[in-house]
Amino acid sequence: MNNQFINQPNPPAEKSHIPDDILGLTIAPNQKNALSDEHRDAIQKFRRTADYLAAAMIFLQDNILLQNDLQPDDIRSRLLGHWGTCPGLALVYAHINHLLTTHTDLRSIFVVGPGHGAPAILACLWLEESLGCFYPSYAQTSSGLHNLITKFSTPSGFPSHISAEVPGSIHEGGELGYALSVAFGAVLDKPDLVVVCVVGDGEAETGPTAAAWHGYKYIDPAESGAVIPVLHVNGFKISERTIFGCMDDKEILSLFTGYGYQPRFVEDLENIDDDMAAAMEWALSEIRKIQKAARDGSPIVKPRWPVIIMRTPKGWGCPTKLGDEFIEGSFHSHQVPLPAAKKDEKQLKLLQGWLGSYHISELINEATGKPIDEVTSIIPKNPERRLGQVLETYKGYSPLNLPNWLDFVKENDKTQASGMQVCGEFLTETIKRNKSTFRIFSPDELESNKLNSIFTATSRSFEWDEFSRSKGGRVIEILSEHTCQGFMQGYTLTGRTAVFPSYESFLGIIQTMMVQYSKFNKMGQETNWRGPLSSINYIETSTWTRQEHNGFSHQNPSFISAFLHLKAAYSRVYFPPDANCLLSTMHHCLGSKNYANLVVASKHPTPIYLSPEEAQNHCKAGATIWKFASTEDGIDPDVVLCGIGTETTFEVVSAASILKRIVPELRVRVVNVTDLMVLGRDHSHSLDDAGFEGLFTENNVVVVNYHGYAGDVKSLLFGRKNMDRIVVEGYCEEGTTTSPFDMMLRNNVSRYHVAAHAVRGASSRKPELQARCHELVSSLMDQAKSAKEYIFEHGEDPEGCYDMPSTD
Repeated sequence: MNNQFINQPNPPAEKSHIPDDILGLTIAPNQKNALSDEHRDAIQKFRRTADYLAAAMIFLQDNILLQNDLQPDDIRSRLLGHWGTCPGLALVYAHINHLLTTHTDLRSIFVVGPGHGAPAILACLWLEESLGCFYPSYAQTSSGLHNLITKFSTPSGFPSHISAEVPGSIHEGGELGYALSVAFGAVLDKPDLVVVCVVGDGEAETGPTAAAWHGYKYIDPAESGAVIPVLHVNGFKISERTIFGCMDDKEILSLFTGYGYQPRFVEDLENIDDDMAAAMEWALSEIRKIQKAARDGSPIVKPRWPVIIMRTPKGWGCPTKLGDEFIEGSFHSHQVPLPAAKKDEKQLKLLQGWLGSYHISELINEATGKPIDEVTSIIPKNPERRLGQVLETYKGYSPLNLPNWLDFVKENDKTQASGMQVCGEFLTETIKRNKSTFRIFSPDELESNKLNSIFTATSRSFEWDEFSRSKGGRVIEILSEHTCQGFMQGYTLTGRTAVFPSYESFLGIIQTMMVQYSKFNKMGQETNWRGPLSSINYIETSTWTRQEHNGFSHQNPSFISAFLHLKAAYSRVYFPPDANCLLSTMHHCLGSKNYANLVVASKHPTPIYLSPEEAQNHCKAGATIWKFASTEDGIDPDVVLCGIGTETTFEVVSAASILKRIVPELRVRVVNVTDLMVLGRDHSHSLDDAGFEGLFTENNVVVVNYHGYAGDVKSLLFGRKNMDRIVVEGYCEEGTTTSPFDMMLRNNVSRYHVAAHAVRGASSRKPELQARCHELVSSLMDQAKSAKEYIFEHGEDPEGCYDMPSTD
């Protein structure tokens, strides 16, 4: 490492060249007497206890209260945990408690960005008896204390980061960048809730966090709660300095003033508790000032919300040095400050001195395992106001009052309709019926995705825009998929329901967020105390099949593939083939619980194949035979054509029509799959072998025309019998700015390709076709070539390309 400060404790930031008066703002002074002596002493004892417990969790497997000098056998064999952020988190936790006890009308949730600071959070939860509330084996007893310390980061205990098993948590730690957007999502439509969110200075370097600072621009103080962001600047990541650690106060002041905040710094280590108490009190008073103005009907235009910048040393409280290397205040304290304490006598002695400095015997009764009254005096008396027991964090969701989707259906009389436009009508009524429990989060795409009818019932919520502020809008549009996802997670995890419609190609941006949420949901539902949650719902549209003016960059169905790797019990992927099926599917998704739902839908007019009753039965079954497109109702077929996806299904129906004309003796069955999971073998929706063969036959050729990557379907079908008879075509990374039918041709999913596969496959089993196979396939491929040449010359598809094909 060449950094000259790399081995120095919390090196100073270089001074900026910003003049003192250029901003017209001043940094609020510290208040050295913000607390009474009694409150200050209680807070300090709470912090001492929490810090000791956090450090003990990382190191000790015995002798947990230092009744004797530490021996190697007292130390864990595997030292897991992140000490560096723990003292700062315990400091914030203590002061939220102080705020709760001095403001009895306040309700708060704590969202922790540095998720690997779990030791600090678990210690605080144990002290407030929230762990014991949900886990009796972690009660405030000697055995409960022993379990807290010795089971940390083991298979029988809590993991090393904040997770769904941790009471009060609505955010999974580990993957950085999302804490702040989740916090903003949680306060939407919760006017009395204040979420305190700690963002580590490493996390603050991420793109998702950079966008999330704008969250307040979408919070209406009349109808929603507020967030107190706390940027924890301790200077180091795993082994490098942080950007914010290299910024001085004026530079940070300039940045956050530009974001629209009013910053206050907490950095007086000698008077840190008074400093933090004053800052928290100031933040709450600023919030209430803004909210009161809005709720009295005179909202402040572009209010400056509070943000706290907290500077503390990295690994505050651990040994200053180990040999010639600094530990406290350097990256060496990020994880385990004394990694060889079990084997190295010098490190063991340093650990003894460090843990001994907290004088834990003064704070916890060795006989009973209970903390003394002074330690717990800052904790709210009402359990429901304790950070680990706030009802919104675990009670579950309130189901929506959904309209009857049958009120919006279209008749299947060869009408064509945009599924997304019809879906918009259904969502409009849903908004009317659920004015404080349903929202739509979208990256500025509702108009182009044909959901604009929603704006007959609501507006956008954008407080910095004079035309949409303070109108109770149910739609938030921000060109950050990460922020939309974070808003949706926070909103859903506190009991409400949301929809995230987006362009297909860009949902992949939040793929890892979706996966992390799914893991959190899985673990949450495996606890015995978290209630069910509304499903998170994605509508994937503006797909590669209909890109209009967009090109190859906008052609990417990989988000679908990500869903197939989730735990089967918590994931669903739907391909409604027409508007009626989309209505049925959306009604189901918005009424479902505990899933991640992905609905792939077309925004362009397409045929209405099924009546309302047929659509309902089709969606319930997940896959059915389409008799109207088949030969003699699909009985005794020679070949099965299967469509999955709106446009790919249209090509299948068109191919069936072509085959009826050119090979009338070929018996064709058309199957549509709307629930992708029915094809697999390990999903609750999976077809059993009899059901699968009932649709696809036992031995006949099956041609699958799929919207996504062919490998998706092949992986689902793995293990089925006679798979060599199944041909799967799907998107194969061919595209440009071109016409819709050209995209079908380029990716081998056109009607001609489907028909050719059918002829080839059937001829191998139907001798009377063998002699004509080459002739028929050549003719079909020549038609495909002619269509391609026409498109290249004229820049549009041949006339009649998307007329409903004859099914007679």
